Amino acid sequence: MEFQLKHAVEILKQTPKTLRSLLGGLSDPWILTNEGPGTWSPYDVVGHLIHGEETDWIPRVRIILEHGEARTFTPFDRFGFFQESKGKTLEELLAIFSSLRKKNLRELQELELEPSQFELKGTHPEFGPVTLGQLLATWVVHDLAHIEQIVRTMAVQYRDNTGPWKAYLSILKK
Repeated sequence: MEFQLKHAVEILKQTPKTLRSLLGGLSDPWILTNEGPGTWSPYDVVGHLIHGEETDWIPRVRIILEHGEARTFTPFDRFGFFQESKGKTLEELLAIFSSLRKKNLRELQELELEPSQFELKGTHPEFGPVTLGQLLATWVVHDLAHIEQIVRTMAVQYRDNTGPWKAYLSILKK
């Protein structure tokens, strides 16, 4: 599938609703569990997504549009959300994420990007030159990857309870 902004926005709009539908109202054993040391719980993933909305996607779009490759993106702190999430309920995090995503999609729409602009380049601190189109496509895939992570984290909690069916449940083999 070739990148098209309208298709990307379809997914980006759905993520907050998807997360609320998937996680809203669940008890702590579902939302605070992880896959072991060094992994994140569904709660953590929502905090991470909030941090990205605040410091990554739209700020980097603006850097590309205003500075091109001349200004390197601020490095993204993948763990910066831990302190920000502390003391908040999952319901609060879901509301914050939804609000930030609406704001960012409104800002994206206001930019009135043309397909030719997707080739504009910025400088990633690790990868070097990247295009605006790559950044926007990554935003979509990042959402989908974390939805998959949440679902997998939840599924593995019952891995040992599935008995022989585990052989047919590919999500438990990852």
